[in-house]
Amino acid sequence: MSTHNDSSSVPSSSSSLAKGDSLHQQVLASFPLCQLTEEDLTQNPLFCKLLATLSQHVDHTGLTVTQKRALEKAERDLQTQRLSWLRSESLYRLLQEMIQEHCVRKHHSTVSPEDDMFYETVEQCLIVAQCVRQLDCSATTNQDQPPVLGLTAQQVLELMPPEQDVCKMKERLHRELENHLKKKCFTLLSYYQPEWEDESEGLKNMKLSCLSGLLESQKKRAESLKEKSHDSATLLQRHTYCYLSELLGCIHILQSLILDHRLKAQKELDGKKIDYFEAKCEIVMQKIRAEMLEIQLDTYTADTISAHRKIRETLETELNASQLEKQSVVSKLSSFEIFGKEFEALAEEYSRLRREIDTKSWALKEFSQHTD
Repeated sequence: MSTHNDSSSVPSSSSSLAKGDSLHQQVLASFPLCQLTEEDLTQNPLFCKLLATLSQHVDHTGLTVTQKRALEKAERDLQTQRLSWLRSESLYRLLQEMIQEHCVRKHHSTVSPEDDMFYETVEQCLIVAQCVRQLDCSATTNQDQPPVLGLTAQQVLELMPPEQDVCKMKERLHRELENHLKKKCFTLLSYYQPEWEDESEGLKNMKLSCLSGLLESQKKRAESLKEKSHDSATLLQRHTYCYLSELLGCIHILQSLILDHRLKAQKELDGKKIDYFEAKCEIVMQKIRAEMLEIQLDTYTADTISAHRKIRETLETELNASQLEKQSVVSKLSSFEIFGKEFEALAEEYSRLRREIDTKSWALKEFSQHTD
């Protein structure tokens, strides 16, 4: 029975561990911007459950479902407004380019009166339309404001070219716009694929129809790579955080090892240093002894040693003779000491008389030398 219970408890524990790991992975995937690790989630299980519950109501950026829908609707409206503005702005800039190119051609070559009239009409219409848009403030503000320079839109519209010129311009404008756009598209195609520049116009038109798809696919590929790069950066940041945490732990362990074992290691190191210096000192002493012996060998040759031996023998002989003489004198003095103090007085008197005799003898000798 116990064996059966143990075997049943092992799968349950392993399944709970697997469930916990999957929950951790779900939380980490739901909140990639948070610097969380599996260790943090393991140490705080209640916080992990809270994040898992919260992930069902918010996305990875922290927005709720309602906020995300509102944000998506606002983005769609913004995209619509942006496309509308981009369409009108592109048309305006295209017309400006056409007018500028006409001015350049006009300065470098002669142009027909029809072309000159057409571009002057387009330019005048653009200027009037731009002024009318600048004067109309109703699109940006809800309050009535005084007109700029005291002008109204109706007054500016009176500066439009004649109706006949405008009609002719409109009839030709579509064709000119189409030609100019085709020219720009061919330029873009040549920039994108330079080898297609010498192709025929029909082949270029066919390839232009596929260019938007190619650009869109490359744009999606670039966005995908950008997203992967962002995910890789997030993963790298998480790994860096884990690496730094482990590195700090290793540093703390090393600090504790240094503080705990430094004195012991220092004691052993000092003992080894003492042994080393003792051995070194002994070697130096042996070298000094060897040098002294070498100096003695160089100084005392065989002849010098034999001479020193003879001198020593002579000195020892003289020392022995002096010691014998000393012993005889000491024995005589000891024999004289038997007579006592009276003999000592007689000895002193004898010594005095001997000195006087010596002195007088010396004086007599000197006197006799001078008389001769």
